[in-house]
Amino acid sequence: MKKLNALSVYLFAHFTSGFVTKLVFTTYILYRVEVARLDPLQLVLLGTIMEASIFLFEIPTGVVADLYSRRASVIIGFLMMGLGFAIEGLAPLFWVIALSQFVWGFGATFLSGAFSAWVADEVGAKQAGPAFLRANQFSLAGNLLGIPFGVWLGSLALNLPFLAGGGLLIALAIFLALFMPETGFKPAPASQRQGWNSMFTTFKKGLDVLRGRPALITFAFIGLVVGLYSEAWDRLSQPFLLERFSFPDLFGLQWGAIQWLGVLNLAFILASLAANEFVKRRVDTRRGQNTLQGLQRIYAGMVAAMLLFTLTRNFYIAIAAMIVFNGLRAVTFPLTNAWINQQIESKVRATVLSITGQIDALGELGGGPVLGALGRRFSMQVALWASAATLSTSLPLFQRIRRLTLAETKKKGR
Repeated sequence: MKKLNALSVYLFAHFTSGFVTKLVFTTYILYRVEVARLDPLQLVLLGTIMEASIFLFEIPTGVVADLYSRRASVIIGFLMMGLGFAIEGLAPLFWVIALSQFVWGFGATFLSGAFSAWVADEVGAKQAGPAFLRANQFSLAGNLLGIPFGVWLGSLALNLPFLAGGGLLIALAIFLALFMPETGFKPAPASQRQGWNSMFTTFKKGLDVLRGRPALITFAFIGLVVGLYSEAWDRLSQPFLLERFSFPDLFGLQWGAIQWLGVLNLAFILASLAANEFVKRRVDTRRGQNTLQGLQRIYAGMVAAMLLFTLTRNFYIAIAAMIVFNGLRAVTFPLTNAWINQQIESKVRATVLSITGQIDALGELGGGPVLGALGRRFSMQVALWASAATLSTSLPLFQRIRRLTLAETKKKGR
């Protein structure tokens, strides 16, 4: 069967996965809080379980992508993530949801590193930055379409978005198996593959790349910081909003939490699209210093938005802070991918990306339970304060990377 253009496949996959993301996550917190009756610690522990899965499998799956096939890794990833979503919709029990998170995390490791490494090989590392930003726009467009469907299915039954989203990701995996090309990547010849020995050799090469580049090591520390802070925000920001505020009528309509969450998610996407377009126009992703400076400023804005969200008693200021935070956060991923892909050679690209992904997972493993315990022992507000303080440590780290990369550039120019 004839394969499609690589960039077209990449954009379609991002649109579809973006659609599924909001189909599921627009009302997921109501399912976990109101149907499954999970407390703050349990909510965060779900993320910890998912990150434990990622921590265990991130490196092996990244090495597989570098040795055998990035295309196969991506297909398996979407298939497993679809199964993970479907499992959660089967029963509102903590252990069922925990199992779904483990399966979803396992699937995510096949995508982490492999998908961005695949497209970088297919279109070229220099053109990958614009491709990442374009794909982010397609993902956000899918988000926009997924929100009303998520609200509609959630209003029928709060488990339906999980079942529908899981089915769609499984269908996407089948589509990719039929039409996804792989021409830019050359797997290791069969005669050179030595099972686990080859995997360890490739992993060692990836570590050597990191050891030889202080800027990459510092960037890995930022990944750790991102992992440490993110669990509290991801798992507790919406429950905090539900706990702290009564949702007012909107435009004279008596809307409940499910409708408000739909509107908020729509606002998040519009903010993300606006931020993405602004960054696309103002940040030259082909220039590493520009990308790093943009990321540093974005993270500073995220810290300010988090603090405002936790401190204000005004509902509309709180949701404005959430919108700003989510808009800024959405553009950190393509900018991070654009910068790091330019620092790594193709043969170990997926492995190095997986190593950084594992560091992020390690941060979430460590930060999640601690912040969740703070939320249970004191309040969700305290947990979110600690999250903002953790994220703020990324700012001096970005400054260090900028100094290191500038020194590297000057050294190469001699």
